Amino acid sequence: MATAFNILAILVMVAVVIVLVRGLINMMRGGSGVTSNKLMQARVMLQAVALVLILLAVYFTRK
Repeated sequence: MATAFNILAILVMVAVVIVLVRGLINMMRGGSGVTSNKLMQARVMLQAVALVLILLAVYFTRK
């Protein structure tokens, strides 16, 4: 069970990096502020999901 949470956490962390890079590229190109805001919100949500998955992996590893 912990292995599944580890894999999911890694996938979500990769998604966080992808969204972060897209946001940085959007800012460097002078893109829309609305797009930057939506990317920031998506990044924060993905980070929250990653944190929960990491905590669940730790919880199930200790048992």
